[in-house]
Amino acid sequence: MSNKFRLGVLGSGKGSNFAAIADACAAGKIPAEVAVVLSDVADAGILSLARERKIPAQFIPPGKFRTKLDEEAELEFVKVLREAKVNLIVLAGFMRVLKGEFLRAFEGRIVNVHPSLLPSFPGLEAWKQALDHGVKVTGCTVHFVDAGVDAGPIIGQQTVPVLDYDVPESLHARIHAAEHEFVSKMCGGDCARGDFGCWKKSDLEEKLDTDFTD
Repeated sequence: MSNKFRLGVLGSGKGSNFAAIADACAAGKIPAEVAVVLSDVADAGILSLARERKIPAQFIPPGKFRTKLDEEAELEFVKVLREAKVNLIVLAGFMRVLKGEFLRAFEGRIVNVHPSLLPSFPGLEAWKQALDHGVKVTGCTVHFVDAGVDAGPIIGQQTVPVLDYDVPESLHARIHAAEHEFVSKMCGGDCARGDFGCWKKSDLEEKLDTDFTD
């Protein structure tokens, strides 16, 4: 097995953020590799993109709940990620709230990419929330995942201006473009050098450097 820093990516949709990470790894811009890609959606684009890149990809049925994994599914996700020996889990458009055993199994090693400047506009369709509130600046956030919804400690943020002529689709597209660049930058920082899993919430300010906030 490779000694590279190993990423596990979870997604429910097209997988463009995953593709940005995987391609940056392949180009040597990130000193890491994507070890496995998992989805709760059988025909999710992220699975096809992973298979095109010869990266192990698997659909795991999420169970009976609409917004979270049931207990059996959660245990299967944990099992596959452990077997892949991942160092860090990146949620790239994964539309399930993680709970219980999953969070305990990978405490401090799960990050999410959210399309707003948290703590503003958590939850779904954050770009629409930004437009509805009339803000002039929004963006994207990479943060630790905890039991709350988009509530974990912030690692870094990238701003995106809201233009006068923006509609939800145009703003979402520009935030998405910022996410691609920023999540790759994040994975190329301390986390890809192996330090990320050692961070504790109590010393985040001491451990985080400017690579994540430029």
